[in-house]
Amino acid sequence: MAEWERIIECVPNFSEGREPETIRRLVESVESVEDALVLGTHVDPDHNRSVVTFVATPGAVVEACVRVVARAAELIDLRRHAGQHPRMGACDVFPFVPVRGVSVAECVELAHAAGGRIARELGIPVYFYESAALRPERRDLADVRRGGFEFLREQIATVPERAPDVGELRVHESAGACIVGVRPLLIAYNVNLKTNDLSVARLIAGRVRASSGGLLHLKALGFELAARGVVQVSMNLTSYEQTNLHHAFEAVRREAEALGVEVLGSEVVGLLPQAALDRSAEYFLKLENYSPDLVLENRIADALRRKERESE
Repeated sequence: MAEWERIIECVPNFSEGREPETIRRLVESVESVEDALVLGTHVDPDHNRSVVTFVATPGAVVEACVRVVARAAELIDLRRHAGQHPRMGACDVFPFVPVRGVSVAECVELAHAAGGRIARELGIPVYFYESAALRPERRDLADVRRGGFEFLREQIATVPERAPDVGELRVHESAGACIVGVRPLLIAYNVNLKTNDLSVARLIAGRVRASSGGLLHLKALGFELAARGVVQVSMNLTSYEQTNLHHAFEAVRREAEALGVEVLGSEVVGLLPQAALDRSAEYFLKLENYSPDLVLENRIADALRRKERESE
C-alpha cells in the first residue's frame, strides 16, 4: 500500500439530494477507479444537494473526477432541479484537497488537468477557483457561482467576465458548468434553529460571517429546511485552526438567543479532521450526528483496511 502514502481528498457537491439511486450510481462511478475510495456521503433533500467525500492517489484522482462528473451529467438535469442551495452545475463544485504527501502546486496541476478533460470530453465549461484560479476575481467560490445556472446561461456567451476558463462559451444543456478548485481542509457545519422564520436564519448568517464583520474565516447563509419545519445557518469554516467549531456554534447561539430563538442542534457535512474535534467538546456543540466515523483520518484508515482485505 505504499502508493497511499500520497493522498488527495475530493469533496464534489452534486445538485441532487432526493434520489438515492442517483447518489448510489455516483458513488459507484468513483469506486470504479482503482485507488479511489469513497469515505462517505451527505445527502440533503431540502438543499436538493449531496456531497460525496473520497480519497485517491495522485495517479487516480483525475480519472475518478472525470468519471463521476460524466455520471452526474448523465443523471442530473438542472432544468428540472430546484433546491435551497445555489448551484451552477450538475456536479457543481469539485475541490481537490491535499491531505498527505501532496503539495498544493501538484493539486493545482491535477485540478487543471481534470478541468481540461471535463471541458473537452464532456462538453461542460469549467471555472477554476481558490488556489487553482486563473483569475484573481475567481478565487472566491461565491463570486464564481453568483447568479447560478440560469444567470450563467444568459451571460456566458455575451459577458466577457462570465467566460469559462476552459470550454466553449455555452453551458451544457442539462449539466450546466463545473467549478473545479484546490483548497485546504475546511469544515461544512450547520446549526439548526427552532423556528420556521427564514429571515431569522438569514439575519444571523449575515451577522456571524466574515464578510459582514463577524468571525474570521467563516462563510454563512440562511436556509429553510421545509421537511423539518425549521431553518438553518449553513456555514463553511475555511480555517478551522483560527475559527473553531465552538466559535461558530457560540456565535450563532448568541445571536439566536438575542432574537428569542432556541438552537435545536448542529451537524457536520462531510468529514472533519481530528484536530478540529480536539479544539471543541462534543457536548458543547450539541452535535446531533457525531460518531468516530465523521473523523477524516478514521475514515481513511478504515477504507485502507478494507482495501487491504479485498486484495488478500
